[in-house]
Amino acid sequence: MPGLTRRSFLNTTAAGAATLLLPSRDLLSAPAPRRPKIAVVFTQMFELSHAYHLCEAHMGPYIFNGKLTDPGVDVVSWYVDQFPEGGRDQAREAADRLGMPVYDTIAGALTLGGNDLVVDGVLLIGEHGDYPHNDLGQHMYPRKEFFDQIVAVYRKSGRTAPIFNDKHLSYRWDWSKEMYDTAKDMGFALMAGSSVPLAQRVPEFELEPGAEIEDAVSVHGGPLESYDFHALEVLQSIVEARRGGESGISRLQVLFGDELLKAADQGRWSYDLYEAAMRAEAEHRDDTPENEKALELKPGHGILLEYKDGFRAASIQAGGSSVRWNFACRLKGEKLVRATTFYPGPWGNRNLFRALSHAIQHLFITGKSPYPVERTLLVSGILDAAMHAHHEGDILKETPELEIAYQPMDFSAMREMGGSWKVLTKDTPEPPRFEPGDLDTLPNLQ
Repeated sequence: MPGLTRRSFLNTTAAGAATLLLPSRDLLSAPAPRRPKIAVVFTQMFELSHAYHLCEAHMGPYIFNGKLTDPGVDVVSWYVDQFPEGGRDQAREAADRLGMPVYDTIAGALTLGGNDLVVDGVLLIGEHGDYPHNDLGQHMYPRKEFFDQIVAVYRKSGRTAPIFNDKHLSYRWDWSKEMYDTAKDMGFALMAGSSVPLAQRVPEFELEPGAEIEDAVSVHGGPLESYDFHALEVLQSIVEARRGGESGISRLQVLFGDELLKAADQGRWSYDLYEAAMRAEAEHRDDTPENEKALELKPGHGILLEYKDGFRAASIQAGGSSVRWNFACRLKGEKLVRATTFYPGPWGNRNLFRALSHAIQHLFITGKSPYPVERTLLVSGILDAAMHAHHEGDILKETPELEIAYQPMDFSAMREMGGSWKVLTKDTPEPPRFEPGDLDTLPNLQ
């Protein structure tokens, strides 16, 4: 691709180019007849924010499984809810530099200032920003409010488009369920969730469809709710494919410290699976903070889950590493525990958003989510119930509303398998500012 630069890519795609000699998107059997137009609705953009990451890989070619990949869509508008002070905001400068229209309302971004919906998909990023916490400790991000304003444009226009909702649907269960039901009733594709299930699994980890999993543990290194979300999505992305499919959660409990260890002694969750998960990190990762030796860490808190079909699992916090994503499970009839760690890449969690963006673009191009939105609906409900249980004194909480049954989907085509780290290495400098795409990681293309 002699002479191809990030600037020329953006200028050419804005004029409607289809592929620009980039590798075709392998997930598609044929190229889309036209590039979908995408509106991005987000709370804030600053360095390493979710909007920063996701817009990067939707507005320029990016590395996925070792190949420079065309996003296959064109971002045509932004709605920005907040502009952080103190020099942190990057939305205004990036929009001016890249010629991106920024609208004062969500409706304006979806209609490009007109009366009717003109975009073919909406990227909803309700993460980060100056929003309050409620008495339960939940961060009240306005995802449901943004969603409602998007749907209002759909109703007025008599037309809909797919929506990706970053992270869990809402901090409230009733709002999460309403979002899910609205998408079903109106007939548009809804996708949501975490980037972590799409990360490279080290060592390689695959379970045969319908495997009989007896119990499982997912480990993370962050706060209650915000990081348990990712650990629960990792957990569900694997265990939902167990024999019979997903049955949903009947009860749960949040425990800390000695009470969590006592529950392990009582057989309510498996400490040996926790140790196996941490061993996978210790043996296969070199990005664990120096002050956090994986094999020396004790569990801090845990969400213990009991499923309708009798299966059990736990999301366990250990230490404070923001890149700790480990998993272990036990299969019926096997003595050896199976374990893996989810490696984000040499730039840490920033790399995770390439694979997630690839999956989101599949949604926008095909009109179908590559994995069940019911996964994130269930996780959204787990988090809300867990925060209520913790607020009420870490009670054992019955959750009949979360007995949500669904069948898994093979989403392996969306996962990073490690090929990208042969191109993008620890020696590859990160862009110093918001720069769409990954062209600077391949000097021979400049």
